[in-house]
Amino acid sequence: MRLLITGGLGFLGHHVVEHFLKTTDAEIVVLDKMTYASSGFDRLRDIQVYDDSRIHVIGCDLSQPIPQGVSREVGAVDYVIHAAAETHVDNSIVDPLPFLKSNVIGTHHLLWWLRSMESLKRALLVSTDEVYGPALLEDKTDAFDEDAKFRPANPYAAAKAGGECVAMAYSNTYKVPVTIVNTMNLIGERQHPEKYVPLVIRRVLQGEKVLIHADSECKQSGTRFYLHCRTFSHALGFLIDKFRPGSDVQTPWPLKIHVCGEREVTNLDLALLIARVVDKPLDYALVDFHSSRPGHDLAYRMRDERIRDLGWKRPLNLEQSLEKTVRWYLANPKWLGI
Repeated sequence: MRLLITGGLGFLGHHVVEHFLKTTDAEIVVLDKMTYASSGFDRLRDIQVYDDSRIHVIGCDLSQPIPQGVSREVGAVDYVIHAAAETHVDNSIVDPLPFLKSNVIGTHHLLWWLRSMESLKRALLVSTDEVYGPALLEDKTDAFDEDAKFRPANPYAAAKAGGECVAMAYSNTYKVPVTIVNTMNLIGERQHPEKYVPLVIRRVLQGEKVLIHADSECKQSGTRFYLHCRTFSHALGFLIDKFRPGSDVQTPWPLKIHVCGEREVTNLDLALLIARVVDKPLDYALVDFHSSRPGHDLAYRMRDERIRDLGWKRPLNLEQSLEKTVRWYLANPKWLGI
């Protein structure tokens, strides 16, 4: 199997690379434009696969048409996991254009190139729960299935929704075999220190106050579903197995599949869980980010019966995943930026 992973040097992408190296005999081609979020080759070095002969890394900016030389070097692939994206909501509010270029135009360039690749069996486009917009904070039944309408509430979510629309249109018009895989807030090792989990770990370690997104009256924290990148990579591997010729799936594949976290947790409760593992007190304040920056939605929810009906099960629960992650950061503080 030859597998192309876009964004394979990034946070999610390198976990996907590691998963397929460990669980398959695949030859992996990585396309990555190596922005600040990629940390160069540091993640591949850290998981000790930088010199692995099964990996071929090519620098490529998908916001530009894929050059013929890059196409030649990539060659024919069987499966694609499109994880390359701009993902930081705050940055998208300050400057949306890079998000539109990467998440919409970049998806176009990739799928336009793939449309004529005869070897391609399936491309998986990684997307987000944020395309559906906010769920009601107090109504736990307010969750979106794969057929829900888009209601993006910030530029990042709008750009991801745009990328999904490109994928849907190219699947219909050009018969590109693409499936959109929506997931939730991802956690794990080697995440950029600007993200919530490493940010909380660092501030708890240093005795600094943690600002936690809350409602307009600062009476209750916002909520999220959290999923470890290894768990999500496991789901991607499960889906690729289902796409293999001769698999037991007889019905036509849906265009969209959700992969959800185990359970909803408030951002305050997550910070408290982190502080418990760090074994230091949590100094925090509930802050109304939403009024000043309405793109910071208080809650997102999805339903994931579709993948569970296919037989997928999460290998670890939230507490197990979080504790392993926090303890790893404590043993590897350079990834906290300290």
